Amino acid sequence: MRKTVLVFALCSLFIAGPALADQLYVKLNLKIWDREKVGDGEGTLYGKFSFTSNDAKKDDAIKEIGWMTLQPGASIGMHKHEDNEDAYIIVAGKGVFTDSNGKETPVKAGDITVTRKGESHALKNTGKKPLKFLEVVAAQQ
Repeated sequence: MRKTVLVFALCSLFIAGPALADQLYVKLNLKIWDREKVGDGEGTLYGKFSFTSNDAKKDDAIKEIGWMTLQPGASIGMHKHEDNEDAYIIVAGKGVFTDSNGKETPVKAGDITVTRKGESHALKNTGKKPLKFLEVVAAQQ
């Protein structure tokens, strides 16, 4: 009986998955999008996304949201946000955030960075453990 209930529950998740896609993004179904040398940075930016800017609808304010990881020594190079805004919510590790003016500030778990339209930023893992953060990219309509 328990096996039957488990199989039914799993099948329901697979069937309901697409119907929930606009509001719920289950960890097991996140899209992997790893990128090398982002913004001319170093190493790999590992990402697991609910959706990316390639998938977002034109009228959606949130264009991209994902769990990101930079290994020790890896970085996202300085880059400008012409048409959108970008927020990093640091959840683990240590790093250095660089703002539009080139000011470098240490960041750690609990810190939030916001880069507005027209501004630039960079992020580097300066710690000995992975730097993990949630990235949210949004654009005004």
